[in-house]
Amino acid sequence: MICIPVVARDNEEALKQMELAFPLADIVELRIDSIKHVDLKQLFSTSRGKILVTNRKRDEGGYFTGEESERLDLLREAVILGADYVDMEMSTEKAFLKEIHGTIEKYNHRTKLIISHHDFNGTPTYTRLLDIYNECTEKGADIVKIVTFANLMEDNLVILQLVNYVRKLKRDIIAFCMGSQGRVSRVAAPLFGSSLSFASLEAGAQSAPGQLTVKETKAIDTILHHEK
Repeated sequence: MICIPVVARDNEEALKQMELAFPLADIVELRIDSIKHVDLKQLFSTSRGKILVTNRKRDEGGYFTGEESERLDLLREAVILGADYVDMEMSTEKAFLKEIHGTIEKYNHRTKLIISHHDFNGTPTYTRLLDIYNECTEKGADIVKIVTFANLMEDNLVILQLVNYVRKLKRDIIAFCMGSQGRVSRVAAPLFGSSLSFASLEAGAQSAPGQLTVKETKAIDTILHHEK
């Protein structure tokens, strides 16, 4: 499945990006941490497909600079409004995760919780990645997302080994490498069973280094299916 991130400065810009993204994507990721004075009700009322909501603070690689209570309230509101997925970091405080689990249970059992780990400096060993995966699972993840930075081509193989292992367990995982060296894993990970491919609307609009555009992703997908 293709997920297009919407990284906008305000609601108006976000709405324009959503209009362009929904016909091309299986899921649209609302990066609400980048949207100033975000109006979630307006964004959800114009939705034409599945929505993933992410609200990362700066030390998680995001843009949110407000209070933690405000960040939690926005994620809880997203669940109540019917978000298909919410994405939270593995480092999130236990009480914070408990609040989201409770909100899902109370208001909306369909929301899936993605618990993520991002390493912007490199790719850990396979053994360490397994530990990270297990920690995310223990924290109640419906889907685990592990994204690392590829300094070497070999780093892609480590991530693909993890994807292959988790899929053999018949569990969902999203995993790939960032950076120019990691583009290989962005293409290969879905073939191994990674649940989502993140792709930007256009060149220059990437939400992470090495991200392919949706045009490139669809072209690769077409070639691969043609070869089959």
